[in-house]
Amino acid sequence: MRSHEAGALHGQAGDRGPAWLKNPDDPNELVPHLWSDGVAKVDGVLTVAGASATDLAAEFGTPTYVVDEDDFRRRARGFKEAFPDADVYYAAKAFLCVATARWIADEGLNLDVCTGGELAVALRADVPPARIALHGNNKSVAELRRALEAGVGRIIIDSVEEIGCLRDLTAELGVTAAVMVRVTAGVEAHTHEYISTSHEDQKFGFSISGGDALDAVRRVVAEPGLELRGLHSHIGSQIFVTDGFEVAARRVLRLHAQVQAELGVTMPEFDLGGGFGIAYTTQDDPSTPADLARGMLKIVDDECASMGIDVPHLSIEPGRAIAGPSTFTLYEVGTSKSVALDGGASRRYVSVDGGMSDNIRPALYGADYSCTLASRTSETPAVLSRVVGKHCESGDIVVKDEFLPGDVEAGDLLAVPGTGAYCRSLASNYNHVPRAAVVAVRDGEARVILRRETEDDLLTLDVG
Repeated sequence: MRSHEAGALHGQAGDRGPAWLKNPDDPNELVPHLWSDGVAKVDGVLTVAGASATDLAAEFGTPTYVVDEDDFRRRARGFKEAFPDADVYYAAKAFLCVATARWIADEGLNLDVCTGGELAVALRADVPPARIALHGNNKSVAELRRALEAGVGRIIIDSVEEIGCLRDLTAELGVTAAVMVRVTAGVEAHTHEYISTSHEDQKFGFSISGGDALDAVRRVVAEPGLELRGLHSHIGSQIFVTDGFEVAARRVLRLHAQVQAELGVTMPEFDLGGGFGIAYTTQDDPSTPADLARGMLKIVDDECASMGIDVPHLSIEPGRAIAGPSTFTLYEVGTSKSVALDGGASRRYVSVDGGMSDNIRPALYGADYSCTLASRTSETPAVLSRVVGKHCESGDIVVKDEFLPGDVEAGDLLAVPGTGAYCRSLASNYNHVPRAAVVAVRDGEARVILRRETEDDLLTLDVG
């Protein structure tokens, strides 16, 4: 189909939408696999763990991120149970606060952090430092110092400069740093370019094919203050199939065997990454933790057997697969309008009280979401709609295409599932909008785990 002159967002007729989106028989019904286990509808009102959306909106306001705590914990346990002999690392960057860090520690998972701020939250939550890993392609001296002083379990080295910095810091502090070397395996993950992290042309890690990875390992081995624990590979995020992991494992384990043979160094660990996908819309069909474990463990076992090396201790990083599905965002509708398009078609726009400040992903890389009317039952037929935010950008889209009842109006509540990962953590104050609260619900009780920002918070930062 020819590209629309006004851009990709306008390329589909407003009354048809994408081919995968079907007009539901009943727009009031939920699509179960898009929501956390505790979500249901009672007399048309969305409920989570026994708390109704209308009560949550009345008590905490909108927009608000609503976390199903039991669902979050169950997903964490699910990966721990599926990979019983591996270390499972929760991605702090997906969503982190003191409460969730404690949930992760309670469920026996480890935590990977990428900045000093994330490390500070982990330490405030009393996560055992030995269960923390520090990532990052440009760690500061202060961040590395704090990690060493805290005794984090491992530091993932991402540059030659970092090796030298760790050498100096370990000598100064009189400690040994347990490290892994991040390598790029030259694998194109089947995901968006911005979240694909193991092809050659990007900022993370050392290239295997170019020899940089082996050179980095040699440098690490030569430093007395650094203990090389193994190699780290991460091919991307929102991944649904294990094909890329098979190629990455083969290439990284081949380097693993080469290091052992040439340098006489035994590396006991191997981190295969993860970044497993979740269902944002009906077009997504993610694998279960058990299925992922079955495939990934077989890949590692088979590759090690073919090379005649021992199977190293495995680590995985599920990414958004724990936090993402456990949360929805609750909005209130403000306005709606129908706009005439080419060829006699039209598009219905429904505006809510949030937008790209609480979910930048649709604007950042075209992420698709779903939504539902959360505050009542409607008897009106569904109309293809576009849910948009309140910000001064035409790209301020919350849900690009969704069938919503035709009578959705001001004061109605809409809920968008799958917003637990990379939404609050990427939130901004664009247009000086305070960031939304995060509310956890369990057994019918709701509590704030990140408070809503206020205008006073914004003005406090302005010292002009």
